[in-house]
Amino acid sequence: MTTDEKYIQSSSPSKIEGVRGSMTETTASSPSKIEGARGSMTETTVSSPSKIEGGRGSMTEAKSIDERYMRRALQLARQGGGHASPNPMVGAVVVHRGKIIGEGFHRCCGQGHAEVNAIASVRDHTLLSESTIYVTLEPCSHYGKTPPCAKLLIEKNIKRVVVGTLDPFEKVSGRGVQMLREAGVEVEVGILEQQCRDLNRRFFTAHTTGMPWVMLKWAQSSDGFLADENGAVQFSTPLTRALMHRERSMVDAIVVGANTVKIDNPSLTTRHWSGNSPLRVVLDKNLSMPSDCKLIADGGKTLIYNAIKNETKGSLEWVKLNTIEPQSWLRDLYRRGITSVMVEGGANVLQQMLDANAWNELRIEISPATLRKGIKAPVVDLSHTIGEEIDGNLIVRETR
Repeated sequence: MTTDEKYIQSSSPSKIEGVRGSMTETTASSPSKIEGARGSMTETTVSSPSKIEGGRGSMTEAKSIDERYMRRALQLARQGGGHASPNPMVGAVVVHRGKIIGEGFHRCCGQGHAEVNAIASVRDHTLLSESTIYVTLEPCSHYGKTPPCAKLLIEKNIKRVVVGTLDPFEKVSGRGVQMLREAGVEVEVGILEQQCRDLNRRFFTAHTTGMPWVMLKWAQSSDGFLADENGAVQFSTPLTRALMHRERSMVDAIVVGANTVKIDNPSLTTRHWSGNSPLRVVLDKNLSMPSDCKLIADGGKTLIYNAIKNETKGSLEWVKLNTIEPQSWLRDLYRRGITSVMVEGGANVLQQMLDANAWNELRIEISPATLRKGIKAPVVDLSHTIGEEIDGNLIVRETR
């Protein structure tokens, strides 16, 4: 457990990457400033004279202060995007008498959680017994790759814990809050709850449905074709391709059908973006994809769902299922710890997902090019969606 890992503060506001580039997010309306170019932290004081630790001020003022610090915790949590999964993104802020004395977020799966990193950044641990910690998600109560965070908070004598939302994961799900309360810690739950849930909607979907969050993604011509009759069309531009690879880095697995492998011979990596490459998954019922394709020959980890055999050979795993219907392999992926997937094609697989209503998000890139004939794209109603033009192409999204 990386209890000595320090959250390195930046002298500039947090930056959140968006499809148009990086977008600066302000640190709420508070005049507090976080300083220290090499990780040193200047304690920051809120402008309100009301101190929640002392119980002074109205309930409205107290809630406003709680929300202010929770917004900061949300900002921190977002910095774990693309690295924390399959764990959730979590941020934490330690406050002593109106001053921020520690901050942290969950940087990477298997490393210290947000609470651990926030406490490790506190210079004077004698202040913890008079402090409040704000955390976007309920502290864990079980031993996984790291010890329970709820136990750490109790050991550090934290007197008050403000939680954005409860954790839906069955090994936590209220147990962390219960452990804290039984130890005499004051716990407040539900501050900016919807924002905290929205931050990890993929994580919440997976652990409440038993299946990963599913994004269906494709690129098409303006007249509704995925490819020409030979399958050899590139609709994405260098910029939109890089942004697409960024989105790949944010999911746990990429799924394609065997026909896509035969036609495109894809790598399914994040080679155009600095990020993690997800698990590659192929739906190949009859084991028809060529043995020299990149997904088999390049040494990367690939999972192949089929109706013939179970076998593991190096980085390749063949998994036999009774049916290759979406719910079957989605549930198997969830059992393997996968909480989000991107389905990239081809046309038959995408249509199968739509017909089974097995999706949570659509991302469609529409090129101004026309083909007039070829492989038809799935037909979906986009009349109520709003697109964004990037490098001449229209990116349309729908989330439900």
